[in-house]
Amino acid sequence: MLEKAFHGSYRYWSLVGILLLVLAIGAIAYVVQFFTGLGVTGLSRDVSWGLYIGQFTFLVGVAASAVMVVLPYYLHNYKAFGKITILGECLAIPSVLMCMGFIFVDMGQPTRILNVFLHPTPNSPMFWDTVVLFGYLVLNVVIGWTTFGAEAKGIAPPGWVKPLIILSIPWAVSIHTVTAFLYCGLAARPYWMTAILAPRFLASAFSAGPALLIILSLVVRKYTKFDPGREAIQKLGTIVTYAMAVNVFFIALELFTSLYSNIPAHMEHFQFMFLGLEGETSFITPLMWFSSFVGIVALVLLLFPRFRRNETILAWAAGGVFFSLWAEKGLALLVTGYIPTPLLAVPHYAPTIVEILISTMIWAFGFLVLTVLYKIVTSVREDLEQV
Repeated sequence: MLEKAFHGSYRYWSLVGILLLVLAIGAIAYVVQFFTGLGVTGLSRDVSWGLYIGQFTFLVGVAASAVMVVLPYYLHNYKAFGKITILGECLAIPSVLMCMGFIFVDMGQPTRILNVFLHPTPNSPMFWDTVVLFGYLVLNVVIGWTTFGAEAKGIAPPGWVKPLIILSIPWAVSIHTVTAFLYCGLAARPYWMTAILAPRFLASAFSAGPALLIILSLVVRKYTKFDPGREAIQKLGTIVTYAMAVNVFFIALELFTSLYSNIPAHMEHFQFMFLGLEGETSFITPLMWFSSFVGIVALVLLLFPRFRRNETILAWAAGGVFFSLWAEKGLALLVTGYIPTPLLAVPHYAPTIVEILISTMIWAFGFLVLTVLYKIVTSVREDLEQV
């Protein structure tokens, strides 16, 4: 099947070329960071996690969201997801690879990553986050390759893959739960130290991931002869609607608890996010207002089945959900958790051009892997439909 990736149209090779160009530019930026150090980023003593870890956090959720197609299809035999499930599994693979990439570039010395394996500390959430992420990557590669390979040969998948599929479902939940534990166990950061953080992460994951899968499925249907199925896309729209509604509800609970209790340590984080704090404002404030507006509008559109059945509106609403959650979870969550500091200082943080270029490089790498995987899947499916 791999040979399918080396045969494609002009449009396919143009996309691959653009992604490789972005990769090359980002690689130059990373060389600068590698030899200069993290001083070329906007990170500091007071804000030690920024754009890199924010993107890692967001992409763990995108990877975990594959369970939203795997569970109905394999456990409940929902036939409508028969064609789209492999697209979800293929989305999980580059998502996990991008997560690992952001961890890699966030390390001042990448070789220190080896210490996680050479000197494991089972009482550390970071150790378990590494374990579950790598395990989830292996599960998706093995399950996707085995089931799709069997389909390409016109035979049933081997029996041993079913237990792995069942295992991958709670494993998907675990990767984002452990990621939430990295934050909510920090007592000095009141914005993160909430028991509802893990459910919030899961609700946002089951919104953003399927929203991206909707957009990708529509793109695949438009530019290839493979149709993931209208019913499957519409059902994903329903999943995004419910998950996004739950996510908004959880955020409302956080706001009520912080504002009604009138505890400064909890209120100041939200104040900084939406109004600024002690005269200090940042790009987070306009970003969060715009993100909140886009997210609410998208949710309102999704709540009406008449709008949701219109695939043009569905695509825009899915894009709105994805952007809204990317802005809140992929950046604002990190910066807001650091401001103010435990000593009530209000540090400044903004990603530098080096951070942005390196982050774009990792996204380009992920979409390159996704493009190749989708090229293989669509080519094999087109061949099967012609038989």
